[in-house]
Amino acid sequence: MKFVDEATIEVIAGKGGNGCLSFRREKFVPYGGPNGGDGGNGGSIYLIADKNLNTLVDFRFNRLFRAQAGEGGKGSECTGKSGQDLYIKVPVGTLVFDVATEEMLGDLVKPQQTLLVARGGQRGLGNVHFKSSTNRAPRRTTQGTLGETRTLRLELQILADVGLLGLPNAGKSTFIRAVSAARPKVADYPFTTLHPHLGVVSIEVDRSFVIADIPGLIEGAAEGAGLGIQFLKHLSRTRLLLHLVDVASPDRDPLQDIVKITHELEKYSSELATRERWLVFNKLDLLPAPEQKQYCQAIIEGLNWFGPVFEISALSGQGCQEICYRILNYLENQN
Repeated sequence: MKFVDEATIEVIAGKGGNGCLSFRREKFVPYGGPNGGDGGNGGSIYLIADKNLNTLVDFRFNRLFRAQAGEGGKGSECTGKSGQDLYIKVPVGTLVFDVATEEMLGDLVKPQQTLLVARGGQRGLGNVHFKSSTNRAPRRTTQGTLGETRTLRLELQILADVGLLGLPNAGKSTFIRAVSAARPKVADYPFTTLHPHLGVVSIEVDRSFVIADIPGLIEGAAEGAGLGIQFLKHLSRTRLLLHLVDVASPDRDPLQDIVKITHELEKYSSELATRERWLVFNKLDLLPAPEQKQYCQAIIEGLNWFGPVFEISALSGQGCQEICYRILNYLENQN
């Protein structure tokens, strides 16, 4: 299924039914009086978060949604049937914006959470409401009002506890495959990952967390270069960032790689740049064993880094279990 994280839709709530102009017609009752009923209310439109959806692809071609209009009133003071409300399913984590005003209408972060986005029109009143001692035969009714019409921008920000950062081919997809059941594509060329992947890491019964892998960042990403900038927003809900670094590539300087990603984060969002971030030196098994500790220590000293640092090999699984336990303990302490 194609991953789509933005969509624009138009919603039109139902019109309220008109009030009825009617008079009683009974034998031997020449002046029966008014008995026109009210119209029905128009149907409203709601968005509802569905945990079984993970993309906005359904809105690529179906972009117009109309709720049912209310029926008009009838004689004998019969009220018209109200229009049925329309519920539109969206993924959990969807932000909703009004295109005309750029106002954020809501953030659907819980399954089955609903958000009213277009209110149905009010019913019209029948002539029975306008009778009085001086107006025994009113011919006045009111029309039902139009329902709200809005153009909405839907923006999906996936819900994950941990987000993976790094340059292309840093081993992010290999890492998420090693610690979860997620199976993103893995290959020896850049930008193998084209859209975010989610994986659930289960440590023990009832102890787990969700990890998100986004496409790799490159220098200039904050100005639109590469793919990763399109998906950095998906890390905005995470509580922890894992910065994976390839320490074995002969064509890369790990120290400069870390500095580049840090600068791109700062340019994209100061809030995201200050998020708790752990360094993860990956592909350690490709370095000679006697040099591993010394090489990693040189990078740490060059960065003047004081945060947590982990040395792993995602391919062989070395160090992966340890980091997962540390993540779970960190997240549980944050609650």
